[in-house]
Amino acid sequence: MARRTFRGGVHPVGHKELAKDAPFEVFLPKQQMAYPLGQHIGRPAAPVVKKGDRVLAGQLIAEASAFVSANIVSACSGTVKGIEKYRSIGGSAVDAVIIENDGLYETAEGIGEKVDPATLTNEQILEKIKAAGIIGMGGAGFPTHVKLAPKKPDDIKYVIANGAECEPYITCDDRLMQEKPDEIMDGLELLLRLFPNAKGVVVIEDNKPLAIAAMTKAAEGRERIRIQVCPVKYPQGGERSCISVVAGIEYKISQLPADVGCVVDNVGTIYAIYKAVCESTPLMERGVTITGDAVTRPCNLITRIGADCGELLEYAGGFKGGILPAKMLAGGPMMGIAFDSLSVPLQKNNNALTFLGVDEVAEAQKIQTNCIRCGRCSHVCPMGLSPQLMSLAYQARDFERYEKKLYGLECISCGSCTFICPARRPLTQEFKVAKAEIMAAKRAAQAAQQAKEAK
Repeated sequence: MARRTFRGGVHPVGHKELAKDAPFEVFLPKQQMAYPLGQHIGRPAAPVVKKGDRVLAGQLIAEASAFVSANIVSACSGTVKGIEKYRSIGGSAVDAVIIENDGLYETAEGIGEKVDPATLTNEQILEKIKAAGIIGMGGAGFPTHVKLAPKKPDDIKYVIANGAECEPYITCDDRLMQEKPDEIMDGLELLLRLFPNAKGVVVIEDNKPLAIAAMTKAAEGRERIRIQVCPVKYPQGGERSCISVVAGIEYKISQLPADVGCVVDNVGTIYAIYKAVCESTPLMERGVTITGDAVTRPCNLITRIGADCGELLEYAGGFKGGILPAKMLAGGPMMGIAFDSLSVPLQKNNNALTFLGVDEVAEAQKIQTNCIRCGRCSHVCPMGLSPQLMSLAYQARDFERYEKKLYGLECISCGSCTFICPARRPLTQEFKVAKAEIMAAKRAAQAAQQAKEAK
């Protein structure tokens, strides 16, 4: 049974007004393009091109190397400069295919050809999605073809199109629902073909009236699809939050959405599915919001994946007054990743570049105090965790308690606890470090065990 809202959550200022009324502009980059091989959850893709090769837009340049992996295609035509270490938006040097963009955007054979999905089997639809290299476009980056292949597809009751877009500043999903509602609905119906017993539900927060109107009109006559409007509350766009309001389910931490009969995909992902299946177009471009109070002209772009972020900022007019921002984020201020160089490529799951005149994290550090045991962090946690106790376990480096007793690995890094904390404790940052250290220890233990068995 549907609910009005989910457990916990906070209400940060939205700042959507900066870009929400800016229609999509198509921008074709002119500079070189870079494609990190690991821009998705799972094993990095394996390159299938080499230095000196000429490639076309839509051509496969790296293929999925495992079940949980994803293809990567070139979004431009040009020459492969090399496969080398390149700085990613996360700050680390990663293996990437570098392409000298010739600016012609010549496309590979068959790209853009219209296909009647009624002529395709479900297996062919899934294969097209896999071949297109589609991943979660809302930020998670999980390979979509894996998500759409649960063990028991007949048990799926809801296919949820996530149009909540609860993260402050970001408006590209709002614009996509306004400008491409029919295509999103057609994509959702493709997914419903894969799950014959499911209903389609589009989740949208009530601060997007034009998107609600467009999607409601596009849903007319589609008997298996409904629109669910939710009150504005962060993180409504989280997978568990969507499932909570649509299906009324609070599921166990150890379970996956498919275990409770749900599949959740971002509306951008669903639009990419439509393009791949119905227009033979792999994932080459995406909607992205360039925003923040430090940007001259906040805007929403349809641009090519692999584009240099500095070039995107330049198109948006650069920094306001030519003054460097206090903070640059890939994403928004709640879950975004801070970066310090614009010479990084836009990846598949990057939905925004946000440039802020004030670094609120740095300001919070100036007035940080000891925890006052108020319990607000636990009250707002959408996962029902105990951030105060998790922080204590982290500081004591008691990672066994952190993982086994406090279920700290289930933290989704939404930032709600940090946002609400009156003591300005860096809770989310601590939990990210804890997770990284725990997972590194697990990988080291696994490698040691494999080495031992190999002897």
